[in-house]
Amino acid sequence: MDGVLIDSTPAVARVWSKWATAHGLDAEEVTLNAHGRPSITTIREYLPNADYEAENLIVESAEMEDLDGVIPLPGAVELLSDLPADRWAIVTSCTRPLAEVRIRAAGLPQPRLFITASEVMHGKPHPEPYLKAAKQLGFASEACVVVEDAPAGIRSGKSAGSRVLAFRTTIDDAGLIEAGADWIVDNCSQISVLGADAEITLTLEPRRISHPDADSSPKDLRR
Repeated sequence: MDGVLIDSTPAVARVWSKWATAHGLDAEEVTLNAHGRPSITTIREYLPNADYEAENLIVESAEMEDLDGVIPLPGAVELLSDLPADRWAIVTSCTRPLAEVRIRAAGLPQPRLFITASEVMHGKPHPEPYLKAAKQLGFASEACVVVEDAPAGIRSGKSAGSRVLAFRTTIDDAGLIEAGADWIVDNCSQISVLGADAEITLTLEPRRISHPDADSSPKDLRR
């Protein structure tokens, strides 16, 4: 969701920077490590002796209140409109209340299937979120394409057995490739839905695809 469908980066940075500063931590480091993972995971790492649940509520409340600049990323509205509603899911490290608030703020359609930090025992980079989404969609995870922007999410998708399409919205290509991305593009505007029957065909804009083994031929993803 964040960094794939929605640009919430400024709001996320403000909230985590403020939280880190209040606890005498390096704001830039904490913000970077918090992206793409459940907030309580980050809190546990940096404050091992804290009341995790209480701190998590503080962070979540701040994120729900700070919606300034939360907007859809290029092509997100169009891509979701072109995909059959029962063939895609949002799998996010946000809690369900925060995810729903951000979806509304960005003006995006509510998905039929929403897997959030509230629905899993193990968050990204564990494979559970994407395994659960694939099962509820009715497909093997190997038949699904995960779209991600953060290393934790990429590793989650790859561990689940899916192929991963990564966006350059959060980190550079080197970091995305190191995490295991199969393809890299800028954003949703470079994805076209050519067919959406029994088999969905997605075409990626070829000239901007980045991958160590990439060639100049058009890239189709049929899943």
